Formats: sequence, structure tokens, C-alpha cells
Amino acid sequence: MTETTLASITPPMEEPLPGRPRDFVPLLVILALMALTFPLVGDLPSWGTLTVAALAMGMMLFLMASGLTLVFGLMDVMNLGHAAFVAFGAYVATSLTLPVEPLLLSPSPWANAAGLAIIALAAMAATALMGLVFERLFIRPAGGNHLKEILVTIGAMIIIEQLLVVFWGPNQMWLQLPFSLQGSVILGDMFIEKYRIAACLLGLVVFAGLMLLLSRTRLGLLIRAGVEDREMVEALGYRINTLFVLVFAGGAALAGLGGAMWGFYREIFTLTIGAEVLVQLLIIVIMGGLGSLPGCFAASILVALSTNYVGYLAPDFAMVANVAMMLAVLLWRPRGLYPLNG
Repeated sequence: MTETTLASITPPMEEPLPGRPRDFVPLLVILALMALTFPLVGDLPSWGTLTVAALAMGMMLFLMASGLTLVFGLMDVMNLGHAAFVAFGAYVATSLTLPVEPLLLSPSPWANAAGLAIIALAAMAATALMGLVFERLFIRPAGGNHLKEILVTIGAMIIIEQLLVVFWGPNQMWLQLPFSLQGSVILGDMFIEKYRIAACLLGLVVFAGLMLLLSRTRLGLLIRAGVEDREMVEALGYRINTLFVLVFAGGAALAGLGGAMWGFYREIFTLTIGAEVLVQLLIIVIMGGLGSLPGCFAASILVALSTNYVGYLAPDFAMVANVAMMLAVLLWRPRGLYPLNG
């Protein structure tokens, strides 16, 4: 048998499938924004304090917006009542501060961490339960009609906000920071609040956990497969509706966690704590790309940086800066920074 014949009957080696290229351009945009604003701010201590504060704010916005982008992108549900979950999480946190007050006021950082963990987990659990009820009462009857979803969820947000007044009263709520997170860390001439450092770390942990969940677990695989081909997943015996309800409850839990963290950040707040950031959350979801966690993460940082920098340099234009940032991103990448299927 000749060498030519052997070559003709030997199956060719399969080339490995190309991996999805990593896109570092949005990261470079974030770094460029930081660099360009430094000469405008004028001095390193002010710029550093603004930047760290913006990163902490961005992480908390990510916690609140991540559930919204998952529900928008994966379930195609227009839930403009998401702000109610944020407010509910903050109010649940206030109810738990008294029972865990000995832990929060202890000089031990471990006791403080345990108190915060109890509050965070309870806020997430309560808000997830509320999300299940919300989905059954308001989302499911809309039947996938986006106009109905928008109108119904806005009405539901108003109802929930009034229920907060009924159960907690109309007065301002107060959340005191744990003992070990009070005050600031001094780095040269910069004063960085300890709580902002903790918020940055928590945001990074949650982001990494969500990415691992969606990319490395069976549950994440089923959710993503259900988005791509719902009928095929159902034909394999999985109840896709149950999966999507779990996603909705998980999104509500993340909003509750973000609301509790935002409440500690604000320290004093009212029932409008969620509605006050709803526009920013919508901007983040649109900028990042519907359903995209990396996009939501990058957009949260961009929005927070623009809010802090412009709020310092020209306070009257802070919200305009967010809208301008969104328009610039959409003109550059119409599907967002990291589109889900891009």
C-alpha cells in the first residue's frame, strides 16, 4: 500500500475549536477615564479618594443591577419594579440590626463579619421569597407582553413601597456601620473609608461567584441552554419555567443584598432608596448588554466613576454624564460593552 493511499484513508486531525477572544477594550476605557480625569481633579489625594469611592459605589450598583440584567437578558422580562427589591432588602436589614447589635458593636472584626453575614443572608432570603411572590402575582399574568410587564411592575413597585410605610412607618431608617468598618484608612494624604474597601471586596466575590455559577455548573449550563433553545431543554425533561423562576428569585436576592449594602453606605434613607437608583440601574443594564454579567460589571464601574468625577467637578451635570456615557457606548457598541451572544 502506497504512502498516498494511506494518506487518503487516514482521517484528518480535527483542529481545536477557537476560543472566544478576550475583549479588554472596556477595561482600557475604564482606565482611560481614570487617567483623563486626574489632571482635571488636580491633586492625587482628592482623585484617589474619588476613585476608591466610585469603585465601592460601582460594586454596590453591580449587586443591584446584576439581578436586573439576568432577568432582562435571560428571561426577557421587563421588570421595572426591581427597585422595590432594593428598598425591601434595606428595610429588612434595619429590622435585624437590633437583634445582632452586640455583634455589630463588638470590637472583634470576626464578630462584625458574622453580624453582617447574618443581615446579608437574611435580606437575600427575604427578598428572594418576595421575588417568588412578585413573579407569581405580577410577572406571570402579564404573559410575556412587555408593555403589560412595564405597567404592572411599576404599579407593583408603588404598592410595595406603600406596604413598607405600613409595616415600618414613614420615618427615616438608620443603619449603623459595624465597629470595625467605621472610620477611614489613611494612605499618605488620602482618607479611604473602610466600608468602601469592604464593599469593593464583596462586589468582586459576588461577581466571581456568579461567573462560576453560569459558566462552570450544571444549573448555569441549563439556564444558558434554556435561553438559546427552550424547546430542546424541555424535550430533555427539564422544567425550564422552574429554572427561570429560580433566576428571578436569585435576581431579587441580589437586589436585596445590594439594598442592604446600599443602606449601610447611606446610613440614613427612606423608602425611595431603590427608586433613586433605578435610572442608574437601567443605564447600567443597557450599557453592559442585556443579560451580560461582565458587561453589567464594567458598566457599573463606568457609571460610578462618571457620577463621582462629574459630581465633584460639575455637580449639576452628574446624571447628564451618565446618560451621555450610555449614548457614547451605544454609538460605539450598539449591543452594549459585552453583548450576551456577541
